[in-house]
Amino acid sequence: MMRKLLSLSAFLTSGRLWAADAITGEVQRQATNWTAIIMFLIFVSATLFITKWAAKQNKSAQDFYTGGGGISGTKNGLAIAGDYMSAASFLGVSALVFTRGYDGLIYSVGFLVGWPIVLFLIAERLRNLGKFTFSDVAAYRFNQKPVRLFAATSTLLIVVLYLIAQVVGAGKLIQLLFGMNYLSAVILVGTLMVVYVLFGGMLATTWVQMIKAVLLLGGATLISFIILKNSGFSLETMFATAVKSHENGEAVMAPGGMVKDPVDALSLGLALMFGTAGLPHILMRFFTVPDAREARKSVVVATGLVGYFYLLTGIIGFGAMIFLTKDNPQFFTQMLKDGKTVYEMVGGVNMTAVHLSGALGGNLLLGFISAVSFATILAVVAGLTLSGASAVSHDIYSSVIRKGKATAEEEMRISRVATVVLGVLAVALGLAFENQNVAFMVGLVFAVAASANFPVLMLSMFWKGLTTRGVVAGGLAGLFGALLLIFLGPSIWVAVLGNEAPVFPYGSPAIFTIPLAFIVAWLVSVTDHSAQAAKDKAGFAAQYMRSMTGVGAAKASDH
Repeated sequence: MMRKLLSLSAFLTSGRLWAADAITGEVQRQATNWTAIIMFLIFVSATLFITKWAAKQNKSAQDFYTGGGGISGTKNGLAIAGDYMSAASFLGVSALVFTRGYDGLIYSVGFLVGWPIVLFLIAERLRNLGKFTFSDVAAYRFNQKPVRLFAATSTLLIVVLYLIAQVVGAGKLIQLLFGMNYLSAVILVGTLMVVYVLFGGMLATTWVQMIKAVLLLGGATLISFIILKNSGFSLETMFATAVKSHENGEAVMAPGGMVKDPVDALSLGLALMFGTAGLPHILMRFFTVPDAREARKSVVVATGLVGYFYLLTGIIGFGAMIFLTKDNPQFFTQMLKDGKTVYEMVGGVNMTAVHLSGALGGNLLLGFISAVSFATILAVVAGLTLSGASAVSHDIYSSVIRKGKATAEEEMRISRVATVVLGVLAVALGLAFENQNVAFMVGLVFAVAASANFPVLMLSMFWKGLTTRGVVAGGLAGLFGALLLIFLGPSIWVAVLGNEAPVFPYGSPAIFTIPLAFIVAWLVSVTDHSAQAAKDKAGFAAQYMRSMTGVGAAKASDH
């Protein structure tokens, strides 16, 4: 029988779950899961057909970046949900609820609460001000070169860190469930993500994310329905049965057992909440709709779907307590550790949802959920790759190097080259990090997005006094502050480097680095008396009017 084979990027470090899509450790090749492979091939075939169709629709840079700007709010909301609902959300959060009970729901709440901020503060203004990337908004009234270089740097850092976690996770998942070796699995992921973006652009990526969202929501709904049916559709009965089945009894329903330090809890909440509002591959999706009204509709649809999904992960976690018992060798192995008998889940605790699907629906449901888990990673890496390629071609090459004089053909060519480079880089880094626990990378992603991108977006849209120097100084302070504190914190200093105690005691630096970015941006701006600063402040009135009314904003017809 297997020992503990893998750890899916959901693990506790100083009481904190790092919700990444990474699986690490030595993975023993398993018997080939033909049901999962057949369903995976059906998904890949369908999405490749869509990519071929989308390639014929891409006649300009606008088509490639934004799908022509004509995607409806409903479709875009479904795609945003598909881009946001990662494998860690499905596998990691449900596993945390299974092991820690009520406290595991903190992540369901944390990942959801950022969406009202996106809805009320960002979506409409972003659509009215921008064209292709979020740096269009950040640099709207400022000196283009320094602001776009900062925004592109932040975007590429987020994309690369996220891609490493995704590719390692996909490789290990295929290795475990499909019986492929790790090298082949990683190359397969890299090839598919390049094909989706290289030929299909935003339109193909949108459809891949929509299909994945439907499959994931459908699978999670089916599992939850079976769990509730067995409980007489009574949540009270389900919770009572779960409490009786769990080794910790009623303690699984008590809060405060996981994130005990209030500073760490608040910092975690801030990172999840404001990080959502600063993720470049999520923000980019608001430029695919015709106008601000559809942008708002996108967020409403996405919020509803994401909220529904996280309700399901809670049901799945408690249902697993009922149906996955430690006396069943199909799910757990018994072993001696330090002279005591312990039980370890086959494949690691983060395979909870996958094992539960097999317990409830046999090989058919097991194969479906396995294929959906992998499809989930493919959809996310496609969105990340497109965001990274756009940062290189639109922000760096077209806006900085060519100073806005690049032709659409040049920009498209650079974007496609960047897509291939990102694909090769993702495969290379996926191989380099195969046996490393890369879970901290997604925590770093949310910290960077919350500490660098979010303050810059907020101040650029709402504060007249912000200057070019303030944008760059504040953004870099948040960026490097988050990098430094996470490096000195428990997730790297202790878990990765093996030191006894962290220099920085908290799992998330957001509670310190978000204010740092705002304060530095304010301080530098109010002490900046240059001619550029006066020009920056003078442009605020026109920017604010356009952000609020949409007058002068690019329409779908312009695309």
